[in-house]
Amino acid sequence: MALHIVATRPDPAVVGLPWSVPLEDWSDEYVVPLPRGLSRHVVRIVRLRDRVYAIKETQEDIAFREYRLLRDLQRMALPAVKPVGVVTGREDEHGEPLPCALLTEHLEFSLPYRALFAHGMTAENLPSLIDALVVLLVRLHLADFYWGDVSLSNVLFRRSAGGFAAYLVDAETSELRPSLSRRMREYDVQVGCENVFAELLDLQAGGRISASVEGHEIVKMIQKRYDDLWNELTAAEEFSTDEMWRIEQRIERLNELGFDVDELDIVTDFDGDRVQIRPKAVEAGHHQRELQALTGLCVEDGQACRLLNDMTSFIAHNRLGREDRAIAANLWLTEIFEPIMEMVPPEAQGKLEPAEIFHEILVHRWYLSERAGHEIGIFETARDYIDTVLTTKPEERVTADES
Repeated sequence: MALHIVATRPDPAVVGLPWSVPLEDWSDEYVVPLPRGLSRHVVRIVRLRDRVYAIKETQEDIAFREYRLLRDLQRMALPAVKPVGVVTGREDEHGEPLPCALLTEHLEFSLPYRALFAHGMTAENLPSLIDALVVLLVRLHLADFYWGDVSLSNVLFRRSAGGFAAYLVDAETSELRPSLSRRMREYDVQVGCENVFAELLDLQAGGRISASVEGHEIVKMIQKRYDDLWNELTAAEEFSTDEMWRIEQRIERLNELGFDVDELDIVTDFDGDRVQIRPKAVEAGHHQRELQALTGLCVEDGQACRLLNDMTSFIAHNRLGREDRAIAANLWLTEIFEPIMEMVPPEAQGKLEPAEIFHEILVHRWYLSERAGHEIGIFETARDYIDTVLTTKPEERVTADES
């Protein structure tokens, strides 16, 4: 059978990969030592020139189905790995058929949850990890996307201002529906609770987190945080016409959570004395879009919120309040953010993303100022952080695989 490749952004170098060799036998000539999550399939990370891909062996119908679903998620701007292509018609040197292969782009600066704990993360970070998983699940459900296998293992995490952002990496059991029922949402949450509970037990068995961590409490956290976020984003709210300010308050609460409201359904009663509002179209990435519009920086939403706060302080400190906000933002970018990023030596640039480095510098300034008893300058802080903290961190862009 002839080799057949279906790809969205074809890279000619893909053809030259050793497709006649089982994926588990690929040599270090192609495979790079990036950490991989747990998978029921053989998965390898490979580098082709300046691009890095994840390749998974699976059945042909499953590969094409997942490929199409991941393309749908990209079209809807939802957080998931980018699909590259599907390779079929593989045979070994004896003419025996080999599994189909699904290619996705490697998500830079992302790590599976087990690698995060291998890099020193503790149980104290579990709430942030759970929050990221819940936000991802809610965003998928808002788009009528049924996951089917919610778990930490099926997610990649990127750091985001001390927290995390989660990206879906496995859509084998998923389905994009015209409308997602409440029962299907509840089932997704139930499966997520069961899977995360088992994954926590696995971490405890491997000595990665303390045996004192109560898995049942974490499971209850998943359910509660999902319910709270879903209700905030979708629930109807009723009030009198004398309380119209509550419409703006609801929008502000959603903005603080990182969501924009594109459309509100506003209904009054027969006498016009009572008002009911319900968000109809909610989109994530509020801070992300604002920062990108002002500076061109494309970062995670939590990082964007942190950078916008520092920008606001810079504008106030330099009395730029009367300036156009875009002009003031450009001054912050060229006088603060970019000079600090230029201080990071080349050998440390793969430790963390620039926006995460800047966030950690802001946290570091608070500690230095607290210790000194007075405000420490941002550039003095940056130099101390780079010399004493950043250089000691593990490489996260390209790092050794888990032991």
